[in-house]
Parts: sequence; C-alpha cells; structure tokens
Amino acid sequence: MNILYALFVDPWVQMGQAPDLLVQTLWEGLVSGVLYALIALGFVLIFKASGVFNFAQGIMVVFSALTLVGLHEMGVPAFLALGLAVAVMFVLAVAVERVVLRPLVNQPDIILFMATFGITYVLIGLGELIFGGNPKRMIADELYLPKGAIDLKILGGFVSLQKIDIAAAVIAAVMIAALAFFFQKTRIGRALRAVADSHKAALSVGISLNQIWAIVWFTAGIVALVTGIMWGARSEVSFSLQVIALKALPVLILGGFTSVPGAIVGGLIIGIGEKLGEFYWGPLVGGGIESWLAYGIALAFLLFRPQGLFGEKIIERI
Repeated sequence: MNILYALFVDPWVQMGQAPDLLVQTLWEGLVSGVLYALIALGFVLIFKASGVFNFAQGIMVVFSALTLVGLHEMGVPAFLALGLAVAVMFVLAVAVERVVLRPLVNQPDIILFMATFGITYVLIGLGELIFGGNPKRMIADELYLPKGAIDLKILGGFVSLQKIDIAAAVIAAVMIAALAFFFQKTRIGRALRAVADSHKAALSVGISLNQIWAIVWFTAGIVALVTGIMWGARSEVSFSLQVIALKALPVLILGGFTSVPGAIVGGLIIGIGEKLGEFYWGPLVGGGIESWLAYGIALAFLLFRPQGLFGEKIIERI
C-alpha cells in the first residue's frame, strides 16, 4: 500500500505543495520538447519526400555544429563561419542526392534506409578526421546568443528561466512555423507533397524528383544546424549529441512520421513527460527515468495507435 501511495499519490501531492517547482519543471520540459520537435521535423521532411527514415539526421546535427565551431577555431569570423556551415550543408545535400539517392531511385525502402546508415558513418569519420573527437564549446557569445537567467516570482516562489532556453524555444518555434508555412503554401511544398504521395505520379506531371530530394535534404541540414547550435549552446558540441537526436524516434512515433503538427505535439509530450517523470517519479525508482521514458511512451503508442496521433491510418485490401 505504501508503494502504491508513493507511486500514484505522493508525486501529485508534491506538485500541489510546490507549484513553483512544477512550473520550473514544465518550462524545462517545454524547451526540451520544442528542440525535440525541431529534430523530428528534419526526419519528417525527408520521410515525406522519400518514404525513408533518415538515420543520418542525428549525425547531421553534430556535423553541422562541428563545422560551425571548427571553422571559427580556424580563424573564420562567427557569422561568416555560420554562412559557410550553411554552404557545407548545401554541398552535403547535393552530394547525397547525386551519389546516394539518384542511383537508388525505385529501389526498396530498406535499401535507402541502409544507405542512410552509410551516410551516418561517413559523416562520423569525416567529422573526426577534420575536427577531432573532443567536445567543443559552442560559440554562443560570438553569435550573440543571450546568457544569464531571468528570475520570475510565480505562485509564491521563484522560477529561473535561462535566457538561452528562451532564445532556443523562440527560434525553434519560429523555424517550425516558417517551415510549416513553406511546405503547405508554396509551390515547392506542393511538389513535396506530390512526391510523398507517389514518386511515379510526381514524375509524370513534370516534378523533378532529384531537385525535390536535394531541397529537402538541404532544408533538413539547416534544421540540423539550428538544432546543433541550440543544443550545443546549452551543453557542448560532441558526438554524443547524435544520441539526443535519436530521441526524435519516439517523437515521430507519437506524432506520425509524415506530420509536421505531429512532430510539434509529440516533441512537447516527450519533453514535458521526461522532465516530470525524472523530477517527481525518478527518486522513487532510483532515477534514470529520463533516459527511457520516451521509448516506453512510444512502445505504448505502437501497441494501441501505431500510426501516431496525426498519422494516416493505413488500410490494405486483401
């Protein structure tokens, strides 16, 4: 009985007794959730265009951030290094389309999926060769990212909001909204949706599959660069960031692999759920909830709603 009380009653009592701590936890979860959603958006864009889960998105986050920091360490001014990092992601997108995707058009999806594994390890090797394997400090000051904290008095207590977290949430939200508008309202966005529905049908009406793939991979690269800057500013730039990026998998399962709104909602559920679980239930089970709770939530969705909250239910006639 004591165990049941501790698991199902005590955390809710703590929330009511210290509402300021609850608000702090919710804020930290919100920031993580928005960044998870931004990572997931990169996966969604490529999946919509090719029907393939891009395993390389995680390392693209690391590689783009390492390119930015590495160029600055070589003496390149910060904003010029940022522009060059964008150019590098464009070259990467064109190279992936020309060297990997174009020869594999109309091949089974599993072959394209395995090709993204190859891209992952090529980028890992290239990143270590050029920039080394040691963690690097993100050039937050040089990019004029804010530092310090804002303390707010809420519900009888104080809530500390890190300025870099506020900036990360705002930048991620603006970018998600801009990309959602771009792919919903523009000609390229309509072409992307046509490619997602059917490659052959899109080709039959004059849509260039190769061009769309290059645009989508470049866009995913820009998303990866912004994500790498934000995550790197909160901690550091290292190859361990690709593990954080794979948290997008539960987000995609929750929201649906082809849904931009699903990426947003799924990211918020995972981010807030992790922080609440770790802070209130973690001490009861010895901690570590944050590392596996997202996958537990995803497993539950796979059992009861495998298409996700916003995914289309697949109906096959046999």
